[in-house]
Amino acid sequence: MNYTLLLTVFMTVFIAELGDKTQLATLLFAADKEVSKLTIFAGASLALIATSAIGVLAGGFISDHISAKHLQYIAGAGFILIGIWTLIKA
Repeated sequence: MNYTLLLTVFMTVFIAELGDKTQLATLLFAADKEVSKLTIFAGASLALIATSAIGVLAGGFISDHISAKHLQYIAGAGFILIGIWTLIKA
């Protein structure tokens, strides 16, 4: 196992998830005193695992047709466009 890659992916996803809408939604669910915190944790964890699995499968499929370098350019352009759209809507 490539531990450098593991740590890089972990830190990237961890930082990206901090304070995002998903974490805030989880926080709101857990704020209810009547619910099991373990159930909230399990549900949120399974959702992140499922979306990550979709990302890995899609990345594997797409990489069969498009080079990693081109995917980086496409992803970068996508993030820039989302940023511009966000600024315009603000």
